[in-house]
Formats: sequence, structure tokens, C-alpha cells
Amino acid sequence: MKNPIKAISTLYKETMSEMRKCTWPNRSELYESTILVVSSLIVLSVVVTVADKLLLFCVRMITGV
Repeated sequence: MKNPIKAISTLYKETMSEMRKCTWPNRSELYESTILVVSSLIVLSVVVTVADKLLLFCVRMITGV
């Protein structure tokens, strides 16, 4: 059986090695991505809300409630 301390140490070293290979966004790229995500969430929430209200209206018309 492997030494658990050595296994954890190896995992940490390999993880740090892979993290150094990552490219991280700069501030402007991060800002643009954040704006895109927030805008998409707003649009999607409006679409879902409108669809919900429309379906509720249709169900109420059919059931007569």
C-alpha cells in the first residue's frame, strides 16, 4: 500500500504543475464575461417569466378558474 502522505504530496505537486499551465483572463476579459453572463441571466429570466405567465393564462382560460 502506498504511503498516504506521499500520495497527497504527489497530488498537490501535480495539481500545482497543472495550475501553472492555465491561462487566466485579464481584468477586461473577466469584466466582459461577467457582463455577458449577467445579461444572459436577465434575458433568460424574462423569457421564463413571460412563458410562465402565458401558460398560466392559458390554463386558467381552459379550466375556467
